[in-house]
Formats: sequence, C-alpha cells, structure tokens
Amino acid sequence: MSLTSLIAPQLPLLRRYARALSGSQASGDSHVVAMLEHLVADPDGFDRSLDPRLGVYKLFSSVWNANPMNYMRMEEDDRPAADRRLDAITPLPRQAFLLTAMEGFSPFDASRILDVGPEAFSALLSEAARQIGEQVASRVLIIEDEPLIAMDLEGLVEGLGHTVVGNARTRDEAVAMANSERPGLILADIRLADGSSGLDAVNDILTSFEVPVIFITAYPESLLTGERPEPTFLIAKPFREEMVKAVISQALFFDKVASLRLKDNV
Repeated sequence: MSLTSLIAPQLPLLRRYARALSGSQASGDSHVVAMLEHLVADPDGFDRSLDPRLGVYKLFSSVWNANPMNYMRMEEDDRPAADRRLDAITPLPRQAFLLTAMEGFSPFDASRILDVGPEAFSALLSEAARQIGEQVASRVLIIEDEPLIAMDLEGLVEGLGHTVVGNARTRDEAVAMANSERPGLILADIRLADGSSGLDAVNDILTSFEVPVIFITAYPESLLTGERPEPTFLIAKPFREEMVKAVISQALFFDKVASLRLKDNV
C-alpha cells in the first residue's frame, strides 16, 4: 500500500488535534504541513509496522516536539492571554491529555506516540489533570436543539465547575441569550430545531463580542477539509465525556475568538 493511501485518511482528525494543541487553525495546519514536508524528505520516518493512525500521530509528535518554539516561554508581561494560559499547562502533559481524552487513544498507544514508558505517561496525565484543575470557572451557553444531548452537556459542563447560563434551540434564541448573558464559552450544535444554523448563530454573536466557541457535529470531517476557515475546537457526535472535558479545557486555555465565516454544509 502506498504511503499516501496510508496517511491521507488520517489527516482530517490530525488537523483537529494539531489545532487544539496549538490553539489556532493556522498554526495547527502549518505543523501538519511541516510533518508532510518531513515525510517527503525522509519517507522512512513513517513506521509502517504501526497502525496507520498511530504511525501518523507518532510522526507528527516527533516533528512537533523537535520544534523548540513549542517549548519556549516568553517573558513579556503583555503577551496575549492565549500565550499566558498556554504556559499554564506544560507541553507533554497537554499532549498526553489530548491524545487520550480527545483523540481516543489508549494510554498504551498514546505512550507509544510520545515515545515514553507507561509509568512516565501516567505521570504526564496526572500532571495534566492537576494543571487543568487550576482553571478559572467560566459561564457557558449551550446551543443545542436535542433535549437529551443538551442535558448531557449541561451535566458535563457543571461537573467541570462551570455555570450554564442558558440552552438555546434556535438561532434567534442563541443570539438573544448570548447578548443578554455574555457567556465566557459557547457550545454550539450545527443544525438547530427551526432549520437554522448554529454556524450562523455564532457568526451573529461574534459581531457583538468575543468568545471562544466549540462546535458540535455528527460529521466533523466535513468541517476539517483544510480548504477554508474552520473551527479550532470541534466535538463529534456521539461524543464521549472525556472528549467534551478535553475540548472545553483547551478552548478556555486559549480564550480566543473563533471568528468564523463558514458555509453551513453539514
């Protein structure tokens, strides 16, 4: 089987991981490109003995961790809030957390990706949990038209110590609640009860104030093509509790604007 056929199917979810790790579409995608350039220069760098997805993430991690900029701490006090919060959780614990909680790798496979032993990996996860627990609680708006899913999300959000300020089922409700409550985070479904779009609701909200956004969809690959502005933070349906916690934590770490102008094709 060709190297391209092994790697290409893994790229959409790898881009999701890279964006969550770096905090932006541009930075995450540039690191994926760097991995592909590394692969062109050294095709033997891809371990064909591994499952293709495991091999791609392992190669990406080696390229990511070889870049000293991903470990550099800036000294200036006027750094953006995203950079200061990123310093709050160190690089390897952050990777261990995202690989297991968001990407769904077992601790054993994630330890192979990061090239550390099982005990060292367990220590990384423990450190990530400690650092994530130091976050400041936020106020969260949920935009979801399915009552059971909304209840599940509300329970998860409150279980993390955050406050749910409302649950909107339509575009108009979402915009009205956001402008009234000014949440610190938004969880938004793509398709809403009245046939409107969660993407449009978020775009309306972002014209009034800045807030990090996590999108929820049953078809994440359709929003991860790399061909247009796309969500930095994305949860796939049906979602796992660990993934929701992971993505919420990352979004609040970076606390940046998801200024998206997306076409609703989901």
